[in-house]
Amino acid sequence: MKIFYAIQATGNGHISRASQLYPYLLKYGKVDFFLSGSNATLDMNFPVTYRSKGCSLYYSKCGGLDYWNITKNIRPKQIYDDASTLPLDKYDIVINDFDAITSLACKLQKVPSVQFGHQASFISQKTPRPIKKSIVGEMVLKHYASAPHNIGLHFENYDSFIKPPIIKDAIVAASPRDLEHITVYLPSFDKECIEKAFRKLKKIKFHWFLAGTVFKHTIDNITYYTVDQLQFNQSLIDCHGIITGGGFETPAEALFLGKKVLSIPIRNHYEQECNAAALKKMGVPVIYKIDQNFDQIIMNWLNSDTMYPKIEANNIPETLDYLFNNYTR
Repeated sequence: MKIFYAIQATGNGHISRASQLYPYLLKYGKVDFFLSGSNATLDMNFPVTYRSKGCSLYYSKCGGLDYWNITKNIRPKQIYDDASTLPLDKYDIVINDFDAITSLACKLQKVPSVQFGHQASFISQKTPRPIKKSIVGEMVLKHYASAPHNIGLHFENYDSFIKPPIIKDAIVAASPRDLEHITVYLPSFDKECIEKAFRKLKKIKFHWFLAGTVFKHTIDNITYYTVDQLQFNQSLIDCHGIITGGGFETPAEALFLGKKVLSIPIRNHYEQECNAAALKKMGVPVIYKIDQNFDQIIMNWLNSDTMYPKIEANNIPETLDYLFNNYTR
């Protein structure tokens, strides 16, 4: 079987999911990956056959989206040209993890596809949303990478087509420990926005996975790490808790391991606001801005007795059997 798998590289979560799925997909046939966007920093353990600059996200310094940079870097003609030239007709199945170019290519070439991933779960109105919905945000979730078929992934099974999260084998097989450090992964925040708060908490050790870090090093109570998958996995397995954004994969893995989570969704990022709404329903603390009291917020979080839900991992063979049995051309 020839499999086309499109990945939206606006962050590391999509890359991490594809890396986990790759060996399972190989049991069904040859996989050609299409990488769209340029925000991911993880190394890929799978071959990329096609690439496009696509649409990428840009962030302000302290936790928001930079819409000016996002807009000015969109190239409509290039997107159309890329979509026109993808040779989708030679594949037995097209799997799309939230990529607009592949969605457009399928429409232009009249090739069916499956939207597979976290964003596909928002096709259902049963999936949690914030109290104040965004009309534009809803349109993006519905139309940005639309497909005739959808298999969603989320924290809970909110609808019949929504499955549990893809959890990496290294996490599933791990024996979690509490070595008392706090893992930090906040890619939309520059160093100067939050470093002062960590330094105030001198008795707490932080493992901070920070873009731009060249090598692992420790200054006082903070150990700075490169964004490395293996080191991040181990830090997460051994941490007391994690401070992270409003993404999907990292909170899912932390909750699977039974870790404390403090979520800080990216401002004006509607999908992350939706994820935050889901996390809040599950009892996970969420904050929407960082100010001069961030150190006290961290202490209150660490001292809280919040009961965290234990989520299940996706049965990957079962999910892929369902996908290939129902949606192969």
